[in-house]
Amino acid sequence: MTQVVEIAKTVQKAGEELAAFIEHYPSLWVITGAGVSTDSGIPDYRDADGQWKRPPPVQHGDFIGSLAVRQRYWARALVGFKAMREAQVSGAHRALAALEAMGHVALLVTQNVDRLHQRAGSRKVIDLHGRADMVACMACGYQMMRHAMHSEMAKLNPAFAVLEARHAPDGDADLETDFSAFKVLDCPRCGGILKPQVVYYGDVVPPARRMAAQAGLQRANAVLAVGTSLMVYSGYRFCRDAHAMGLPIASLSLGVTRADVLLTHQWRAPLTPVLEHAVACLKST
Repeated sequence: MTQVVEIAKTVQKAGEELAAFIEHYPSLWVITGAGVSTDSGIPDYRDADGQWKRPPPVQHGDFIGSLAVRQRYWARALVGFKAMREAQVSGAHRALAALEAMGHVALLVTQNVDRLHQRAGSRKVIDLHGRADMVACMACGYQMMRHAMHSEMAKLNPAFAVLEARHAPDGDADLETDFSAFKVLDCPRCGGILKPQVVYYGDVVPPARRMAAQAGLQRANAVLAVGTSLMVYSGYRFCRDAHAMGLPIASLSLGVTRADVLLTHQWRAPLTPVLEHAVACLKST
């Protein structure tokens, strides 16, 4: 009971302080990470210390260069992607959408690929690392919806389609078996490699996307990082740039971040209740 009371006090204090921060800096450049979507049932990669909970995700070069890697990737995705497909928006997503509707969010840059911010109602969003619900051919650019590709691969691989395993981050699953018989669907137009429209490790964020996020940072008067350890450089770089610009940087997360030494404000507390309390405070003023 004492622990519950302490958590409630922490949430109230953090929510009030976050609301005061937003009132003082009403044009926020927000960056979000996997912690925003864990309440939606999508697992994350890192623990509170910023360390990997599991092996790192697939590398871009390995995916493109190895059929065996693609067989393993798509076989596991047939099992695991349902976690992303069926995920519902969390209170954190809704609270951030509410902050935008109240005029406090100039731009939201998400490192997530689940599109839940858009489903929650956020409109000023840049999907920094792409979106997992679309696939594209690496040769000719042909695009198709992810669910359509999965449907076709399920027909090609009925034995794999009925398997079950624990869900993992980004639509993966903890499935280990012989993947050599798995039939990967290639581009129906040219026979090229189909890949989710996601920036894998070893790849780079498209320059236009990065520059749009940077331009948004120029228009903001503060940065708020939510649910991200910022261990990936593509996200951390913006906090580094904001610090060089003299912008205040705040973080709401459950653990450490790569940008801890750059932060002017930090709350290590549960995301959804703190954001919801902050929104309630702002609405009452």
